[in-house]
Amino acid sequence: MAKLSCDFRYLLIPAAFVFIYVQMRLFATQSEYADRMAEAVDAERHCTSQMRLLIDQISMQREQIVALEEGKKRKDQECAQLTALVHDLEKTALQRITDKTQVPMAAVVIMACNRADYLERTVASVLKYQSSVASKYPLFISQDGSDPNVKTKALSYYNQLTYMQHIDYDPVHTERPGELIAYYKIARHYKWALDELFSKHNFDRVIILEDDMEIAPDFFDYFEAAAALLDKDKSIMAVSSWNDNGQKQFVHDPYALYRSDFFPGLGWMLTKSTWNELSPKWPKAYWDDWLRLNDNHKGRQFLRPEICRTYNFGEHGSSMGQFFQKYLEPIKMNDIKVDWKSQDLSYLMEEKYAKYFADILKMAKPVRGTDLALKTSNIEGDVRIQYIDQSDFENIARQFGVFEEWKDGVPRTAYKGVVVFRYHPPRRVFLVGPDSLQQLGIDNA
Repeated sequence: MAKLSCDFRYLLIPAAFVFIYVQMRLFATQSEYADRMAEAVDAERHCTSQMRLLIDQISMQREQIVALEEGKKRKDQECAQLTALVHDLEKTALQRITDKTQVPMAAVVIMACNRADYLERTVASVLKYQSSVASKYPLFISQDGSDPNVKTKALSYYNQLTYMQHIDYDPVHTERPGELIAYYKIARHYKWALDELFSKHNFDRVIILEDDMEIAPDFFDYFEAAAALLDKDKSIMAVSSWNDNGQKQFVHDPYALYRSDFFPGLGWMLTKSTWNELSPKWPKAYWDDWLRLNDNHKGRQFLRPEICRTYNFGEHGSSMGQFFQKYLEPIKMNDIKVDWKSQDLSYLMEEKYAKYFADILKMAKPVRGTDLALKTSNIEGDVRIQYIDQSDFENIARQFGVFEEWKDGVPRTAYKGVVVFRYHPPRRVFLVGPDSLQQLGIDNA
């Protein structure tokens, strides 16, 4: 019995160790659990704090959104008010037009964008001669975009002209890398403005000016006389006030007018019927070069003066002053008032002009060989010089200093391949194409 009791005591010792070990493990587990619980509580508190912060941020953003929406509403209201103001100004200006018994000869639109100082100079020049014939030539400013200085300047003439504004938010995608988007925006603006004037305001003719031009004293009389030809002769697509070779050294006669196969632009007039043809296929960019393509003018010609009726002073613009110093700055603008009403311009009609021009050309003395400018200087009277192709023309034009450029196979200012300009005036020089004499019915001498 004593031996059994001893064995039981021996068993109690490991049992005590086991009990102590279990208690220690239990304590460690409880401590670990307590630590984890504490971490969970901290995490919950942090999460709650972050949630409250996020809720506060959402509340602030909602307040900002509400403020932005209210701001947008105010801007929309201001825009609507400005639109209504513009429409009221248009109605007022057009009412002045319709109150007159005089049927307008043509609307005159000045195309503007972001050059308020240029616009002011142009408007001053136009109003100088337009005020006395305002009922015949209602004046418009069409602004592309929202430059505030241009808009303020344009609206300051509210009782003398009508203001139009072209706002275009559509993105511009150029067709070739590196192109200036300005040429695309200009084309869009022209289409919009001409659609407005021909379709909305229903004018029969429109004269287009740009915001960097001055006009000659007989500008309006010239276009009135030319309008009669434009209406009668459907082979004339437009009338221009510009001569690309109109530099001081190359002009002489303020009465001289010509037909040309090359669209001059820079102050020009077209009719509603012509615009109805062009508007649906108007190009995305480079509208002036587009008009010089035969596919678009379809063999029709343009009237132009020898001495320009506009002067382009825009050294800074979309074309970056291209050619300004050489070709634009030296332009001579007519400075005398020609009585165009007393002039018989029937010689410019298609059925008469080819013979009229051929008769002048036949009288010119042929000059050949090298040093053509020097030889021309030593000859009395008009001179004609034959060129064989574009490269030959460019070489000859370079000797005299006139435009060398061609578009779609036509040199600037040319009529049936013939470019005419003055050289040591009053002498005329005719640069004659390889088949020009044949086209004009002149025996090749």
